[in-house]
Amino acid sequence: MLSQDFLQKLPEMDNVAQYIRNLSTPALVSMGAVAAVTTYYLATRPQLPPPVCDLHMQSIEIEGGEMARQSALLRGGDNITHIYDDATTMYEFFLRGARVSNNGACLGSRKPKQPYEWLSYSEVKERTENLGSAFLHRGHSKTTDPHIGIFSQNRPEWTISELACYTYSLVSVPLYDTLGTEAITYIVDKASISTIVCDVESKVNLVLECVKDKTHSVKTIVLMQSPSEELVSRGQQAGIQIISLLEMEAIGKANHQQPVPPQPEDMAVICFTSGTTGSPKGAMLTHGNIVCNCSAFIKVTEIECPLSPSDVHISYLPMAHMFDRVVQGVMFVQGAKIGYFQGDIRLLMDDMLTLKPTVFPVVPRLLNRMYDKIFGQANSSLKRWVLGYAFRQKEAEMKNGIVRQNSIWDRLIFRKVQASLGGHVRLMITGAAPISPAVLTFLRAAIGCQFYEGYGQTECTAGCTLTLPGDWSAGHVGAPLPCNSIKLVDVTEMNYLASNGEGEVCIKGPNVFKGYLKDPEKTKETIDEDGWVHTGDIGKWLPNGTLKIVDRKKHIFKLAQGEYIAPEKIENVYVRSDAVAQLYVHGDSLQACLVAVVVPDPDFLPAWAKKTLGLQGSYQELCDREDVKAAVLQDLVQLGKEAGLKSFEQVKAICIHTEMFSVQNGLLTPTLKSKRADLRQHFRPQIDELYAGIKM
Repeated sequence: MLSQDFLQKLPEMDNVAQYIRNLSTPALVSMGAVAAVTTYYLATRPQLPPPVCDLHMQSIEIEGGEMARQSALLRGGDNITHIYDDATTMYEFFLRGARVSNNGACLGSRKPKQPYEWLSYSEVKERTENLGSAFLHRGHSKTTDPHIGIFSQNRPEWTISELACYTYSLVSVPLYDTLGTEAITYIVDKASISTIVCDVESKVNLVLECVKDKTHSVKTIVLMQSPSEELVSRGQQAGIQIISLLEMEAIGKANHQQPVPPQPEDMAVICFTSGTTGSPKGAMLTHGNIVCNCSAFIKVTEIECPLSPSDVHISYLPMAHMFDRVVQGVMFVQGAKIGYFQGDIRLLMDDMLTLKPTVFPVVPRLLNRMYDKIFGQANSSLKRWVLGYAFRQKEAEMKNGIVRQNSIWDRLIFRKVQASLGGHVRLMITGAAPISPAVLTFLRAAIGCQFYEGYGQTECTAGCTLTLPGDWSAGHVGAPLPCNSIKLVDVTEMNYLASNGEGEVCIKGPNVFKGYLKDPEKTKETIDEDGWVHTGDIGKWLPNGTLKIVDRKKHIFKLAQGEYIAPEKIENVYVRSDAVAQLYVHGDSLQACLVAVVVPDPDFLPAWAKKTLGLQGSYQELCDREDVKAAVLQDLVQLGKEAGLKSFEQVKAICIHTEMFSVQNGLLTPTLKSKRADLRQHFRPQIDELYAGIKM
């Protein structure tokens, strides 16, 4: 058996292949399985080219002598607005796709245990014109009643409805049921929506519940299936006509009108964001906004992974958000195919095995599950060692610019992982929330495809940074996209200074939205007079020109599932507990739940413990008891329920701390506000222990 030292030195040896060829048969036999595989790998590995891109950004001077950064791909030019002269609107994106695909397959869906069935580009075009003509026939136009609500899971009819809007210069307004009835009512009223397209009767009933016993704008609900007589009758009672999508398309076909192509500056989508407090805000996005964001992605990925009509995208991420819709735009302009999942995330892997997608957008939560599953199957120390060894070999290749799926390690170790995704994935992109660098690096190596990480928000259409080919390091969100510039602005109260390469991330470019619908005050808070969107995220420039997100200006963050958390709101609820003097609620985007550090009130805890648990003792004795800690947690959760906190806003575990937060110990500001960054650092060991306990 070859020694461990020899195995470690093999990758560094010169002329390894010649050395291996000179080994005798007995010597090869004596190596053992892992050593033999290693030597074969080293003998057959490709030459290591330099990374594709070793320069990420360029600095530019902006107004007032400030400095901002742009993508190095621009080579000193302006931010790009489009990449194809014949595709400057989303309507033209679709038309170009129809041409370059030669009327190939466009939208696909499947029934359980069945193959995908496809609509061609020409079939989709015909249906969008029929539906759009019906919208016009019922009084919608670019200048009068332009907003069309879409309330549905991902499916071809969703996209057909939106394309119908694009074709006739109308504006889609997506709805999603996680907003709740109050928010849906608010959006319908705010956007004065008179027509809503729904996929199932339950959503129609939800809309009817929202408009019940009040003045409303809704006149028509288009259902993607045939409505029941009872549902039609209920709609009539509310003054709303409920009609099937096929009937609506038939009306349009009988009253066909020529398309009314939009201009780049015309509104395309009003995307309402849930936020953390108050009512949803409707981000107004133009055709030009979406086109430039799609074009920037194409510009970056064409270096190593150009797309074509042969590519297939699986659509399962909510289309009420912009992430999946931008990916779909990229697919359309290339004449590629979009296949939709069955609507059940538990069946996604089955859909992928059937569809065999080449383009797979993914969120961190799904990546974490994949990672856990892979390591869960390595259920012995030997299997874990082999898995780790194979990963390190592929990681070494990846760091040197080689991304492939045909190495010996792919054949022996990672083939099942790749096959579970359909076996054809060649481009992945993750965003929406940060991901652990360890998870991202492992999956990049295991899946062996071009795997990008991005950062953005709806106010910038979707993305504003993206990792570049050749840089597969983790722990950052890449460089500025070619459609926007980025600058960091001082946040002095948190000690983040632009002169140190840190500050609030601000975005400017043709992907920046036009403001919030009928909300000039919120718009002014987000976009400054010079056109910069202030994201509220704190970023840091790394030496290689990439951006790392390190904090949140207003202490608002996402959990791993993507839910926004406002910790101070939660703390204000919990501090009402008689047992509590102070507390710090903690969470981050790598965790699925919240935890808290609680300082019991020394004046009230003894009486509270006696009343609640019948216990007596000193303050310290009570704080050391597990049953007291459990009772305090129960009290906090009950207060949260009474205050209307959502389940993901409730803490799942607490630790007891007996020293008050103070100015003197550096945990409070002189105005007695929590210094959250310092609290996080101070209690890091306790926080890590709490999360470890939850995972057990």
